[in-house]
Amino acid sequence: MIETLLPAPMVSAEQFKDVSGDTLFPSERQVIAKAGIARRREFTTVRACARTALARLGIPAAPILPDGEGAPQWPTGVVGSMTHCAGYRAAAVARTFDVATVGIDAEPDAPIPTSGARALVTVAEERAHIAELSARRPGVSWDRLIFSAKESVYKAWYPLTGRWLDFDQVMVTVSPDEGTFSARLLVPGPRIGGRRMRGFTGGWKQFQGLLLTAVVVTSAAPSLCSAAASEAASERT
Repeated sequence: MIETLLPAPMVSAEQFKDVSGDTLFPSERQVIAKAGIARRREFTTVRACARTALARLGIPAAPILPDGEGAPQWPTGVVGSMTHCAGYRAAAVARTFDVATVGIDAEPDAPIPTSGARALVTVAEERAHIAELSARRPGVSWDRLIFSAKESVYKAWYPLTGRWLDFDQVMVTVSPDEGTFSARLLVPGPRIGGRRMRGFTGGWKQFQGLLLTAVVVTSAAPSLCSAAASEAASERT
């Protein structure tokens, strides 16, 4: 289902159950040598998804190791993103001449369990937005969706900047009927194509107990993404 949120230059693969057997490269196996069974399974399956997606680009299988912050290190000339939650694993990749950066995320369609946790991952404007969304369209865990959107934004942000992006440094606005969202950066954004990005746009989907989000910035027209995000966010400020 993640492919419905991705433009044509992207390719993806997903799994709803873990692959059997050990398909890891020795260097990957070393990364999770001390991990528990659940962590080993999700690590293995999401990399199987990544290698399937890379094969669709004609790129041979190779280790996909995490960097110091845990972000996957993709082959030269490739951008990508991976995600996993209970019952779902996925990866999306593209060549850098098509896509500048991508972030995908999957979360259970369940409310964030406590108000304290919700306050940690949202800003005041977003909590008011969540209340509006819940009244307009109950049946979606809007707080969890905003959290997922921020995860996708971070995964797209990090390869461009090499820096952390805190939850209070971005504000997400969701379009409940269009299946899209905008994320306005509250800190200076990276430059792509000579223009500083002020935000990101993305898509979301509710599917069989899951919430999926994705952010893609194309290499051909990154300014369109930043402009659209800025304009959409400005409508609420």
